[in-house]
Amino acid sequence: MFTLRTSTSGIPRRRAVTAGIAISAALCAAVLVPGAAMAAPNASGAAAIQAVPGPLMNYAINVGIVNRGQTLKVERAVAAAGGSVIESYAEIGVVIAQSDNAAFATALAKEKAVLSVGATRTAPVAATDPTYGVSDPLAPGESGHKRSAAAATTKDAGVEAEVTVIPDPSESRQWDMAAIGAVAAHEITDGSRDVLVAVIDSGIQGDHPDLAANIDVNASASCLSGVADTSYESWQPTTSSHGTHVAGTIAAARNGIGIVGVAPNVRVSAVKVVNDDGFIYPEAAICGFMYATETGADITNNSYYIDPWEFWCDNNADQSAVKTAVNRAVQYSQGKGVLNVAAAGNSALDLANKTVDSSSPNDTVPVTRPIDATCHDIPAELDGVVTVSSTTSTGAKSGFSNYGLGVIDIAAPGSSILSTVAGGGYGTSSGTSMASPHVAGVAALLKSVHPEYSGLALGDVLYAQANDVACPAGSALCTGPVENNAFFGEGLVDALEAVN
Repeated sequence: MFTLRTSTSGIPRRRAVTAGIAISAALCAAVLVPGAAMAAPNASGAAAIQAVPGPLMNYAINVGIVNRGQTLKVERAVAAAGGSVIESYAEIGVVIAQSDNAAFATALAKEKAVLSVGATRTAPVAATDPTYGVSDPLAPGESGHKRSAAAATTKDAGVEAEVTVIPDPSESRQWDMAAIGAVAAHEITDGSRDVLVAVIDSGIQGDHPDLAANIDVNASASCLSGVADTSYESWQPTTSSHGTHVAGTIAAARNGIGIVGVAPNVRVSAVKVVNDDGFIYPEAAICGFMYATETGADITNNSYYIDPWEFWCDNNADQSAVKTAVNRAVQYSQGKGVLNVAAAGNSALDLANKTVDSSSPNDTVPVTRPIDATCHDIPAELDGVVTVSSTTSTGAKSGFSNYGLGVIDIAAPGSSILSTVAGGGYGTSSGTSMASPHVAGVAALLKSVHPEYSGLALGDVLYAQANDVACPAGSALCTGPVENNAFFGEGLVDALEAVN
């Protein structure tokens, strides 16, 4: 996406990625002492800035030169500024830190190894937040990627509606599968067990009768604390069926129970990033992308936008730094061969012509602000991510779906989608959250028959195989030719083409 996403032809767009340096990362942490003064100079030798007691906040810090030595300098600067490291990713040059020093960002900005630093939220870190009070400290440079954090729970990640619980087998009610050719595709293949789709979401019910056989427990984790917790309980849903619904659309098993997913024989992993208040904060999302890549995901599904800003803008220091950090994680994953698929969003906005945002930040008090092309919905608008709009059973764009010429890549069914829900049952939901997993599922079928394809190659083939859908007659909002337009991008995703 970004400025590279300008093609209006039917030619698939191949977009560049930047791979990080694959060096093992580190985590160091210390219990915070409120208002602790900084008594030592920072790692570059600059004079220390006196600490000022303030709210407890989390920060994303980007290293200027991506290598282990520079990252270690930043970790030491964090400690010198009265903070503690939640997680450190040397391979992408990102450090996630926590501090109650109001001068923390100013102090870190003086470290020569730091490119940028920004708060990941506008509300202080609450005592109930999974990242609160970093404990179990590690020395700078000590590996912390695989350390287990405290178990956490989650709730809704944005389901627009959940109705009509269906207790009986209901494949015949899945209009969406017929619309994308999945029914015909299943006569050829249900997908390969070698393919893994990471559902970065609100968790998946591990014992759901239509999902249990396809969940890769060893690749599942919670990232709510900013550190991957691989315990089974940590990635179970509690108050949200969102992730379970998404997982069912991708890979509900063909077992004579309930429904059938787009790719009913592939594996899925649960990577939980939604906290109990319904927020997907940057530290959790970054952990999610990095953990999914580390555990061998071929495809990730991202049916959310990262809170608290619906659009992250370059003209704000905090937002720009966070966007850089998330983008580094996304580009790293794509450099490792992962295809990232994301929902376009449910605000009925033209993402190619943004003007105003009145809903952000959503963790404190929203403000009305002007926005422009430098403001992005992340991860949907990050370069290389497959951005999915939603369609109805009649083939029209869903009324709630975002759109935008050169932003939407592909379309898929997203209105009144029947799938699995937590508690072992079934229900219908609507949203681009429901459209995105259809594309992830088709990508999994494509990867099954073409295991040699990299993630970006999968995306290119998805675009080339999509069925063109013209703009509705007389629409002033839908611009562009039938081959690639604002509502449907390259067209409706095609499962049958994928397996042929």
